[in-house]
Amino acid sequence: MKKNLSALFLATGIGLLIVGVGLGFLLGFDSPVPWILLVALILIPLIYNRVVDRDQLQWKDSYSVGIQVLDDDHKKLIDLLNKFQLAYDYHTGEEFERQALDALVEYTRYHFEREEKIMEENGYPDLEAHRAQHRAMIAEVEKFIEEYKNQGHNALDGVANYLKGWLIHHINGTDKQYAPFLREKGLT
Repeated sequence: MKKNLSALFLATGIGLLIVGVGLGFLLGFDSPVPWILLVALILIPLIYNRVVDRDQLQWKDSYSVGIQVLDDDHKKLIDLLNKFQLAYDYHTGEEFERQALDALVEYTRYHFEREEKIMEENGYPDLEAHRAQHRAMIAEVEKFIEEYKNQGHNALDGVANYLKGWLIHHINGTDKQYAPFLREKGLT
């Protein structure tokens, strides 16, 4: 609801600025009023993009586990998470929300399988504990999906924040624990 009101105020503000620029030029091209309003109109999308980017999770080098294939997976997960966040925040419709959520969950499962396979092939001693964390996260997400099927859009409130928190905590926590072991095995 908050995002909808923001979008409404933004659209109204842009509309008023456009009208103001038009009316200002009626005063003459040498008047500073329309030029100031025109600059404000041009700055709105730039400022808006910065505000939207603040809500997006950005990859940081500190998230790297030092194994390229897994870092690439983590980057893709962050990208899919951001797409889901946008679909949810801006009420793009049930179809887009569902597609974004499904893509995120599907890739998460794929990544978990790949990560676990790499750990298994290299004899990682804490594989079962790591696998249990993956299963617990997937079980939690499946609850969200079930609620979404029953309640729609409002059931997803907080899902993106939960997933952001879980992903970053998992990467910086347990994933960083296996990284030295796998790098010793020659993975980069």
